Amino acid sequence: MTSGRVARVIPNVTGLDKSFDYLIPDALDERVHVGTIVRVELHGRRIGAWVSEILPFADAAVDAEALKPIAKITGHGPDGSLFELAEWASVRWAAGRARPFLVAASPHRSITSVPPMQRSAPITEPASPATGDLLRDGGGVLRLPPRTDVLPAVRSAVAHGPTLVVTPTVSEARRISTHLRRDGATVALMPDDWAAATAGVDMVIGPRSAAWAPCPEMASAIVVDEHDEALQEERAPTWHARDVIVERCRRAGVPHVLISPAPTLTALESATGPNELVHPPFIRERAAWPTITVVDRTDDEPWQRSLITSTLIDRIRQPGLTVVCVSNITGRARLLACRSCQSLIRCETCDAAVGLSSDQRLVCARCGAERPAVCQECGASNFANLRPGITRLREELEGAAARPVVEVSAADTEAPARAGVYVGTEAVLYRVAQADTVAFLEFDSEMLAPRFRAAEQAMALLIRAGRMAPEVLVQTFSPDHEVLQAAASGNPDIVVRGERARRQMLQFPPFGALGRVSGNGAEEIVAQLPDEIQVGGDADTGFLVRADDWATLGRALNGAERSKGARVRIEIDPPRL
Repeated sequence: MTSGRVARVIPNVTGLDKSFDYLIPDALDERVHVGTIVRVELHGRRIGAWVSEILPFADAAVDAEALKPIAKITGHGPDGSLFELAEWASVRWAAGRARPFLVAASPHRSITSVPPMQRSAPITEPASPATGDLLRDGGGVLRLPPRTDVLPAVRSAVAHGPTLVVTPTVSEARRISTHLRRDGATVALMPDDWAAATAGVDMVIGPRSAAWAPCPEMASAIVVDEHDEALQEERAPTWHARDVIVERCRRAGVPHVLISPAPTLTALESATGPNELVHPPFIRERAAWPTITVVDRTDDEPWQRSLITSTLIDRIRQPGLTVVCVSNITGRARLLACRSCQSLIRCETCDAAVGLSSDQRLVCARCGAERPAVCQECGASNFANLRPGITRLREELEGAAARPVVEVSAADTEAPARAGVYVGTEAVLYRVAQADTVAFLEFDSEMLAPRFRAAEQAMALLIRAGRMAPEVLVQTFSPDHEVLQAAASGNPDIVVRGERARRQMLQFPPFGALGRVSGNGAEEIVAQLPDEIQVGGDADTGFLVRADDWATLGRALNGAERSKGARVRIEIDPPRL
């Protein structure tokens, strides 16, 4: 017997973007709702699926008598509001279907029962008045310097009502949840506490995927360190937890607070409350930034291979100091310097570092500008390519420090050996817990990288270093760069002003939509795009696609047909573009 109702389901099968209708048997009728995860028979095999709609017989896609029944209920899944959010995300990140987002919104294991709601009395102390004001005014951006704890801000949100909190890392989510539990709040730490989150608690918290976590009667949401690249999915679709939270709160009609020491332009442009940005008084804010020691190398010969300056030697030779040395130049960017006047070669349009093409022209990978291979300062045409390697740096550091130096790379799976001096790519900032000084040996490769977010990403590195050590030493040929001015003065507005002007001029996000299409079949996809989509690049490096807004870009890419066997990767607003 059947209940007289039909379940429309979305199969949990890669590459299948259709929905199918199944009868709901009487025995399962009371337990099948929108979001329920079920097992159904499709093409001779049983697969998992989400119930996306409940329909009467008359609205089924085919004759009800031809429909198969749902075979089994697996357990609870995302609610109806998250299905609508997933549909939005499938356009926003040109995913073509909602499935990847429903996977993020579903429990990692079968949840067949949900505990009772657990909510405690509101927590009031110690709290953040600025956060309370933001929430009452409709939300916004809270700028907290690197060495300031976010716990008071989270407490204020929890006092406002059930709160969803997203952090860049599991460890930060665990730290915050431990403190809130000690305060007496009920907390669901995602993804393990999915059932408790569904029942209802004071705070649901977790890393990136928690943006899709259940949070009944959500009163507000917080994103901690919204500038952190860990909040964006590396695999396609390249969704960003910050943007998911902003849209989710907009749909729910509740405020959100984006927290960062240096808020991104995207975060600032998304603010909807009357107070776009709130931050501590300037003196307090500056005091919570690290000391930025700038080593000006403009009088040095930039083509010499050693990056071991006298200031750095002073730090690494002090046996009581732990020094972390960072160099990202290998495999990251090409950095050219004029041998005549020692200036770094930069783009005259967007200020990024430029490379030398095979036909001996200077080419900017950020904005595409080209010019003859001559120095913008003196007109000379003889350049040096600055590319020292980590292994060579370790050998030079050991010689200068007269003590062992440990090399750290992203490929290392174990914690590094204890030492007084470490060297590595930015991975070393995540492998070493604390230091006295973090030294960026050639920071120009970050500040001048041919990525439109280079300034924000360079600020993020300084923030990470500032949380590890009270002193951040920066070796540079660009001592007046806005990133260094902002960090040294504790005033991120300096970067925001420059970024806003450049991106508006170039129509880069958030003032335009940008993506990359690559892989087998990419050329076929971009050939179908309408005239309103700008296409650049080539099949070898990937096609760059641009539009006035995300919806226009997403719909155009989703509407392009793919041939059988095509393996196309679509990255919308990737962080390293």
